[in-house]
Amino acid sequence: MEFKDYYEVMGVSRDATQDKIKRSYRKLARKYHPDVSKETDAEERFKEVQEAYEVLKDPEKRAAYDNLGRQWHSGEEFRPPPGWDAGFEFGGGGFTAGDTREFSDFFEALFGGRHWHRADRTGSFQLRGEDRHARILIDLEDAYHGAARAITLRVPEATPDGHVRMRERNLNVRIPPGVRPGQQIRLTGQGAPGMGDGKPGDLYLEIEFKSHRLFYAEGRDVYLELPVTPWEAALGATVSVPTLGTKVDMKIPKGSQAGGRLRLKGRGLPGQPPGDQYVVLRIMTPPATTAGAEAVYRKMAKELPFNPRANMGV
Repeated sequence: MEFKDYYEVMGVSRDATQDKIKRSYRKLARKYHPDVSKETDAEERFKEVQEAYEVLKDPEKRAAYDNLGRQWHSGEEFRPPPGWDAGFEFGGGGFTAGDTREFSDFFEALFGGRHWHRADRTGSFQLRGEDRHARILIDLEDAYHGAARAITLRVPEATPDGHVRMRERNLNVRIPPGVRPGQQIRLTGQGAPGMGDGKPGDLYLEIEFKSHRLFYAEGRDVYLELPVTPWEAALGATVSVPTLGTKVDMKIPKGSQAGGRLRLKGRGLPGQPPGDQYVVLRIMTPPATTAGAEAVYRKMAKELPFNPRANMGV
């Protein structure tokens, strides 16, 4: 997937005001509109301009896009960094007249999964506040035990002079045990305020896990790579294994191989039923740093003839 420099497409600088971005869009839209343009690539350029304007006209999308930094250039290979938009609060900004389904894979990767809702009208003199959305990163332990956490969200907003600034918003959030990535925590009435007698909207916090030094989760199941010695795998052993709760003793069967999976039932994330913890064995070979260690390895090579590449025909 190629990186899109939306400022370059619009022909404006990164510190351009919202009004300047709007003027540039109108100029380029007239120039490349397929119904009037004589440019050979008018239709393609028109779609590019619409896509760039869809992002830069909205302070929220623009701030999130700017958060990616300036290290990428148009045409370079790009993948969104994990958690690139965590901590940003989003609402609805509406779309351009273009069909967003025809926008690039780059746009889809950044904004395709977002909720861009407008507020619900509830009466002639009432306007319900729009719902707001943010993605937050939490520790795997918080999803296991549950927790109360203070979080800070960054809220992009337009300034009177047409630029975009960030306002911080502090909230106390209760994380329920067993929450999984992609699930949302709803904070009633914490969205945008309503107009007239309209009620405020809600704030939806989408959960994503931080990278953990030991574990990773798939659904409610938790996985751990466990280093073991060759003799523990070959002869069998009972070893201590970390879990998201307490440490447990686990029996390694005799003759275990690298990549083998052992299950600790019910040791995954809470739920009905709870998930399991899977322990994936990784055999670690001690270095031969002494003459005695080298002698042991030579003896093994002599007494344990074994070709791990036999099924490769070599």
